[in-house]
Amino acid sequence: MKVKTLVTVVVVVFTMALMLGCAKVPQAELDAAQAAMDAAKAAEADRYAVAEFNAAKDSLNAAKAEIEKQNSKFALFRSYGNAKELLAGAENAFNAAKDAVAANKEQVRGQAEELLTQAATAVDEVKKLMKKAPRGKEGRAALEAMNSELAAVEASLAEANTAMANGDYMTAHDKAQADLQKLNALAEELKEAIAKRKAWTR
Repeated sequence: MKVKTLVTVVVVVFTMALMLGCAKVPQAELDAAQAAMDAAKAAEADRYAVAEFNAAKDSLNAAKAEIEKQNSKFALFRSYGNAKELLAGAENAFNAAKDAVAANKEQVRGQAEELLTQAATAVDEVKKLMKKAPRGKEGRAALEAMNSELAAVEASLAEANTAMANGDYMTAHDKAQADLQKLNALAEELKEAIAKRKAWTR
């Protein structure tokens, strides 16, 4: 009887030790960090605060990896302290990224407006240069290709202006920047063609 009682006591004590000693997955902290990420993404932090958002994601991923690491251990040896710290850091970082969106978005809006203004001026310059460009057989074919390219750029700029009006400043910025580069390249090509024609006529 004494042996049975002793065994029973040992089993009960061991079971209680397991129950008390088993660290629990920090689900509440994980949910909070995930919610902060969703809120930051809804605020477009992944577009207007990219560095901050990605850093926060790295912290969240590191926390998840740490949780998986602890889950793989024997129950009594699990510790989620480091994971909790990473999750708290991730939550704070996502909140900071969300808070940075407004200022960054305003900055992108200003840049987009400037690029669109420059692009509109560049379109006018290209059209003026086209009137002065050589119109021989080869020149005519080159001008037709340039006209097609210019039409595509103008269509893209129209889309950029629509994006701007809809508050999608990043799309407007990126389109206007790419279009301006194409317009500048067209202008340079036309200037070279005009300069060559002038040199031939001398």
